[in-house]
Amino acid sequence: MRILYQLLLVLFMMLQGAAGKSSFPRPINHCAVQNGRCFPGICRRPYYWVGTCSNGFSCCKRYVEV
Repeated sequence: MRILYQLLLVLFMMLQGAAGKSSFPRPINHCAVQNGRCFPGICRRPYYWVGTCSNGFSCCKRYVEV
């Protein structure tokens, strides 16, 4: 009976994998969360610097006039 429970557990885990359920979440792209874009070097007009991207580029955000 104990083996049956283990087999059901393995089957359940395989079904989750087949359904596309990722066991490891993707890292958060902080630049995209701030509606920014990654540029090599410094930010040029019409963008301004809001941070650094994971690859070392500058995270730049576009000016918004109200």
